[in-house]
Amino acid sequence: MNAVPHRYDLMAATLKALSALGGSGTIEEIREKVIELMAIPDEVANLPYTTKRGNVDGRTAVEYSLAWARTYLGQMGYLENSSRGIWSLTATGSDPSAMTDLRSKKERKTSSESPSQADWKQELLLICQSMAPTAFERLVQRILRDTGFVQVEVTGRSGDGGIDGKGIAKINGILSFHVVFQCKRYTGAVGSSEIRNFRGAMQGRADKGLFITTGYFTRDAIREAVRDGASAIDLVDGDKLAEKLKTLGLGVKVEYIESVSPDPEWFKTL
Repeated sequence: MNAVPHRYDLMAATLKALSALGGSGTIEEIREKVIELMAIPDEVANLPYTTKRGNVDGRTAVEYSLAWARTYLGQMGYLENSSRGIWSLTATGSDPSAMTDLRSKKERKTSSESPSQADWKQELLLICQSMAPTAFERLVQRILRDTGFVQVEVTGRSGDGGIDGKGIAKINGILSFHVVFQCKRYTGAVGSSEIRNFRGAMQGRADKGLFITTGYFTRDAIREAVRDGASAIDLVDGDKLAEKLKTLGLGVKVEYIESVSPDPEWFKTL
């Protein structure tokens, strides 16, 4: 395989992946399982997604197409998405006939379709990428504070080994972890060497590391972040960053369309 799979093939693979995961999973779990099931090589999984304007999105082409697949599967009633970002199979999506239905749709549709909802992420990431380094560091500081971190400081000094800041992650008000973070306004990929360098800088200074980028991580970088015997590093790519800004309502306006319909059953109670 030397090209990104057809989006309808990714839809079918998403259903299979969720079934293999027990019926539900995070975006990351679904992505990893789809790549495994479809035997997508690293050179394909690492291809960046480029917008129609020629801009590099904060995702790989596979991640973008998987987002497309999840959106359409949700619209078709095959998947549900919880407020916690967990995707799960519905009764319709669990039905074996769902695969046959997808095959027939693939024959009638073209791969040029894409959900317009994704456009806001592209625009948001372009804004983040155009920010001054210090402003982007303050944005990350705000995100961490709004997600429960305390004592968040931006340190970003030359000679600091790539560490841009530190903070304490509080869990349920009982446990706490010292975390150092690095934030990069990348338009492309973050490789494994950058993860290794960051890990070297964090040794003896924190319990965990957090690497945030407006770009995306290569397959080797993802594996390096969770390598056995090494300090764990959590990764936040452009797609996850955009979702977090939306969830927190930071720099993003969400408009809801009011839907009104009569309730005949209510009148029967009078």
